[in-house]
Amino acid sequence: MACNKIAALLAACMLAMAIMGGGCSFMKDKPIITEKKYPDRPITIIVPITAGSSPDIMARAMERTAIKHLGQPLIVKNLPGGAATLGWNELAGSKPDGYTIGVVVTGIILQPLYGPTRYHYPTALEPLAQIVSLPIVAVVRADQPWQSIDDLSRYAKEHPGEIKFGHVGLGSPRHIVGEMFAWEAGITITQVPFAGEPEELTALLEGQVQLIFVHTAVIKEYVKNGKVRVLAVATEQRLTDPVLKDVPTFKEQGLNVVFSLWHGIAAPKGLPEYKKARLLEELREIVTDPEFKQNMESFGMPVDYLGPHEFRRKWLIDNAELADNERLTKIIKKARIPELIEEQKNNNPKEFF
Repeated sequence: MACNKIAALLAACMLAMAIMGGGCSFMKDKPIITEKKYPDRPITIIVPITAGSSPDIMARAMERTAIKHLGQPLIVKNLPGGAATLGWNELAGSKPDGYTIGVVVTGIILQPLYGPTRYHYPTALEPLAQIVSLPIVAVVRADQPWQSIDDLSRYAKEHPGEIKFGHVGLGSPRHIVGEMFAWEAGITITQVPFAGEPEELTALLEGQVQLIFVHTAVIKEYVKNGKVRVLAVATEQRLTDPVLKDVPTFKEQGLNVVFSLWHGIAAPKGLPEYKKARLLEELREIVTDPEFKQNMESFGMPVDYLGPHEFRRKWLIDNAELADNERLTKIIKKARIPELIEEQKNNNPKEFF
């Protein structure tokens, strides 16, 4: 009897050792997976436009608020160039490990209208959240004689090509709005691209251009101190902002110029689900944080949050509508935007590739 007990005990010990030593195949085939704490280091946020631009303002406001929600800092990395494609290419080509995200703007859905890019952004990127939507306005220096968009149109008809208008990058939404205005008014004005909104505004104030198309966050303080005048806003309705509520829309002035501008956050496609879920949760927390909202409102950029599903739907719907917009296609062709972008690529290939 004692021998049987000893034999049983030895067998049990050997079985236990076999299991601990990996002798059982099911333990080999199904290892226990533990999710690493995320994030455990800073997250880079790529901004594809210059410092001081509205996407940069938004990213830096997120940077100030992020650490108390994510537990790690956001590091802003400006990569301007190639009408924002340089930054988006960097984002799309980044490892989908949750440590690189980026700012996307309306211009990303215009890119297919201009020709091939290194990545097809709708499939290479994962939309995470829309943060703000912004109106585009037509702005002149306050000491210019034009009190309305009609005054400016009349002058442009009498002086074809003399009026230069500034915008942020060939094919950008602001460029498109400028060309829409020229198309609708039946005038010839000369486009001048700039690397970012600060450069564009400086050019206006110094008289290098007579007209710029920007969003309200860039010029609000300059309107208050009387340095610039806003002639029209490219929205369906007038703005509710007290500083700009009296500015008429283009439509009110007989010109069909309407274009929406939004800024959001995207990541490279293929994020692990647990990292994506954490990012989505904390992005929502950042965007609804009173400190962040106050920062954005102080720049005239009120939060207009959309979650990942709504943002993706808007992204795809906007893209489809723009692709099928016959008038927009004609405007782009008349303005030679694809050819100008191709020339820019040939002259500055590093900006695109």
